[in-house]
Amino acid sequence: MKATEILMEEHRVIERVLTALERAATRLSNGQEVYLRFFTGTTVFIKNFADGCHHQKEEGILFPAMIENGLSKDTGPIAVMLAEHEEGRRLTQKMRQALERLQATDHASRSELVQNALSYVKLLRQHIYKEDNILFPMADKVIPIDQQQQILDAFMLVERDETGESVHEKYLGLAERLEQECLR
Repeated sequence: MKATEILMEEHRVIERVLTALERAATRLSNGQEVYLRFFTGTTVFIKNFADGCHHQKEEGILFPAMIENGLSKDTGPIAVMLAEHEEGRRLTQKMRQALERLQATDHASRSELVQNALSYVKLLRQHIYKEDNILFPMADKVIPIDQQQQILDAFMLVERDETGESVHEKYLGLAERLEQECLR
């Protein structure tokens, strides 16, 4: 298995949460009840899995290997991906802030929560498409096979040493709970 295949598998999990988030935000926008803990769980998933585990592998391991093999960090696909990671972090922060205000009964923040959630969904869906169809095939071409194995090994170290051995299982379970919760 290639490192890029692991990242694409993680994308499928992230997409499941994006679908749940879109569904819940739409329901909230339509005035339907949504447990606010759903949004809390979603922001935890984004922070710790999508941004923490997944983006850590990209930004800390894959992108530097691509740069080492001739791609620019300052222009082109890597620069775009890094900028989108930052935009995702900004939207997630705004989502958390709006959620906190909504939990404190500031009902005006409902629309802000919905807007930031839907903007995040749109951004990430486009981002994932670009990575799966442009950036990762590019990585597979420019990074030599022996270095690809080193990247895969580094991914395993990140999961074991930095994020914890059972992180994937924990966040796969959270993704499943979020999917179920948004259907209530």
